[in-house]
Parts: sequence; structure tokens; C-alpha cells
Amino acid sequence: MIVAVDGPTASGKGTIARAIADHFGLPVLDTGLLYRAVGYQTQLNHGDPDNAADALAACDFPDSLLGDPALRYESTGSLASRASVHPAVRAALFQRQVDFANQPGGAVLDGRDIGTVIAPHADAKLFVTASAEERARRRHAEMHGRGVEVSYEAVLADIHARDARDTGRADAPLLRADDAMLLDNSGMSVADGIAAAIAFVDEKVRRPS
Repeated sequence: MIVAVDGPTASGKGTIARAIADHFGLPVLDTGLLYRAVGYQTQLNHGDPDNAADALAACDFPDSLLGDPALRYESTGSLASRASVHPAVRAALFQRQVDFANQPGGAVLDGRDIGTVIAPHADAKLFVTASAEERARRRHAEMHGRGVEVSYEAVLADIHARDARDTGRADAPLLRADDAMLLDNSGMSVADGIAAAIAFVDEKVRRPS
């Protein structure tokens, strides 16, 4: 069974993907982490993530980088969003994601283009979202909890900028697949969002379309 979980930044899709994986006993891949690694490696290389050649060179990052806490920094998320607009970068990471999705037994993947590009044949697809204001509120609270001093307005502006890049890029833009369940969790608790997602996947498994 392959489950695709897509959605914009700070929508909670990673939490939902991990919960689905735990519930069904499947491996999970946060594909955004691959792009964060590319963005961060570009910076380590003293390159520019807006430059296609610099970003492509950073795709040859060591696997050990995926465990670096710096990949979770807000600034690294912005680097990833900038690097991911380049078709060559997406092509370089494509097979890695496809192989993970098609492993024996299945998998759960979360990202921006899983249900549309990486695994269009997924058994269940979800598009997890929330309003930009709600996503900024959550991200701001998370950062404040980590001791990061940043204004809500700055976080909201970054959310809008990332959304524009992710939906506006020519190659594999952020889109809801036609057969994906829309899960807007703006007014939901984390537990309710997870429950709704698991119920949907369970129904798809029991009664596939």
C-alpha cells in the first residue's frame, strides 16, 4: 500500500504522514527533508540556491546530512523552497523517492508532488492544508517554543512566499491530485486531523476505487 500525503508548508502533513505510517506499519519518507538537505548543502558549499548549477551540485550531499538538526531550521526551509524550483534538482531526487514509494509492502511519503508526480498510482492520496494565517500561527508558536525570536508577521510573509514558489514553479508544482482527499485542518486539533486521515486511508484500503 502506497499513501501519498501532499500539502503546503506548516500544514501538518508530516505529523499526519508519520501517524498513518505508525498505524499501518509502513516506512515513511519526509521528501521535503531531501530538498532541505540540498538547500542546506548549497549554503555549506557557499552557493546560491536560486542558481540552478549551485543547487544541482548540492544534490550530491552525504546521507549523514539527513540527520543534521539544522535541516529543521526555518531558514533551511526557505533554502529548500528556493532550490526545489529547479527542474534539474527535482530530476536528481526523483528516482530516490520513486524507489522508496515502490518498495515491497508499500510506504508513506509526504511532500509537495507525491500524488501527482512521484506516486500517481498511490492507493490513497491526501492533500493536507490549512489557512496561511493558521499555518503561520502554528509555525510561530513552534519557533517561539524553541526559543527562536521572530515576529508572526515575518513568519506569515515567509509562508506566503513559499506558497507562491511551490505553486508557481513550472516543474511539478504543488497541486492537489484529482483523486486526493482534501483535509483542511484549520479548525481541527492534531488528534482530529490524524483520525480523519487514518479513517480515509482505512476506507480506501477496504474499498479501493
